[in-house]
Amino acid sequence: MIPPADRLTIGGIEVIRLLDGTFRVDGGAMFGVVPRTLWASKAAPDRENRITLALNCYLVRTPGANVLLDTGVGPDVGRRHSDFYSFDRRPGLFESLAGLGLAPEAIDVVVNSHLHFDHCGGNTLKTADGTWAPAFPRARYVVQKGEWGQAMSPVGRDKPSYMPARLKTLAGSGPLTLLEGDGPIVPGLDAVLVAGHTAFHMGVKVSSAGRTFFYAADAIPTAAHIGLDCIMSYDLYPVETFESKKALLERAEAGEWVLGFSHDLAVPFGRLRRAGKRLAVVPASPPEND
Repeated sequence: MIPPADRLTIGGIEVIRLLDGTFRVDGGAMFGVVPRTLWASKAAPDRENRITLALNCYLVRTPGANVLLDTGVGPDVGRRHSDFYSFDRRPGLFESLAGLGLAPEAIDVVVNSHLHFDHCGGNTLKTADGTWAPAFPRARYVVQKGEWGQAMSPVGRDKPSYMPARLKTLAGSGPLTLLEGDGPIVPGLDAVLVAGHTAFHMGVKVSSAGRTFFYAADAIPTAAHIGLDCIMSYDLYPVETFESKKALLERAEAGEWVLGFSHDLAVPFGRLRRAGKRLAVVPASPPEND
């Protein structure tokens, strides 16, 4: 059952956080140059300095389409990744969808903020003969053209994060839409470039009845990353992350947007509140969602 805090209603659109599971990573890597004494008060580390993060996916139910924003790490996690990141895939994206009465065939569009394995692992499933097939057979898959190119031919530092062999089937079977910059996805949903984590990383803006939900993905992976100085060591272009996040937060504050975070376990939906010169995030409680 989906907890009430994992649901958001904006006008005629419902947004639901679906948890593909959790994993653990080094806290210092997640917060970059921010000292441990500061980030540990917001994200308590274990004895190995690791913090627990969510694999958040968001189901957006519009009057005309069921849209998935990212697909988590998926059920076919490789042993190397599983051991290194201590994945716990409960409850799992597909199980959560089934709990809502939705089969994979009910998904019309899958949008990937970027193609790192923990955001697109559920795009495809391994078949009995060892090949890969789209996990959502009726869906159109949407990603930035530049991100697709990087994922298909990763170089250097990028290689551990991408899985080209698992994604190529999406191009071969025909459901792939490659965007070039900002633009519409379906009525009510727009892609917005928020570069820095990767060169073509994007968020998704969901608008209805004058209200806005924005999936920030890895531009702001958790509510604790709302400060401009909180930039992951995993970001390939940290200077761009700073500028992109600054512009995004200015828009979000001015428009009173609700934000969604890719890796926050406790805060699936957050609103910005100013505390002096700094911004903070407060959870968007169910009464605010109505």
